[in-house]
Amino acid sequence: AFEGSGIKFGMRAMEGAIEEVEIDPKTYDVNFRVIGDVKPIGICGSGMIDTLAEMYLTGVIDQKGKIREEIGSKRIRRGESGLEYVLAWRVESAINKEIVLTEVDLDNLIRAKAAIYAGFATLLSQMGMTFAGIDKLYIAGGFGRYIDVERAITIGMLPDLPVEKFQFLGNTSIMGAYYTLLCDRLRHEAEEIARKMTYIELSVSRSFMDEYLSALFLPHTNLEAFPTVKKELEERKRNK
Repeated sequence: AFEGSGIKFGMRAMEGAIEEVEIDPKTYDVNFRVIGDVKPIGICGSGMIDTLAEMYLTGVIDQKGKIREEIGSKRIRRGESGLEYVLAWRVESAINKEIVLTEVDLDNLIRAKAAIYAGFATLLSQMGMTFAGIDKLYIAGGFGRYIDVERAITIGMLPDLPVEKFQFLGNTSIMGAYYTLLCDRLRHEAEEIARKMTYIELSVSRSFMDEYLSALFLPHTNLEAFPTVKKELEERKRNK
């Protein structure tokens, strides 16, 4: 979903994609930044994470990801598939139509983030560990380059750990292949790592399904596991 699949205006992180979003907590108006500084044609993964976090923190959606029509924002309307939230008006976009996030989109995004978090939790439990035992959390792939860690924590996609514990590595599969082709020692090291791998089938794991169901909320059914998000919610309520 964060690569655009199953999202009405979803797209890869390329020119024309909305990559950063900020929602005014009083007017619910949107400020966004677009890759390439052009008119938007859609929204990429980082923009979706930003939007989901902002919609939750400003009260546009509830903990289940349902749009709160009662707040009375002009950006909330009923579309073909139900309620939707307008990110960019027709005159602001390059596609001669409004760019929106629908409740179907929101549901797909929450399912995707829940699966990611449940995967972390299940792997740790298999090793008899908790998130508190993590020294470093490495994020690989091109998608990771654009993630705002704090916003990913807000929606419960990443665990609530200090930001300095996260490290971006870029495209590790290409870099790993490159090094193993050039260096015998690193190729043997890669083979040794492969031999030590343990495979866990998440789709048949009961603990994964339990973790997944618990993560189908923003940020999670257990808000105590996300103290920084809880603190930000309390601060925003006081400021209102």
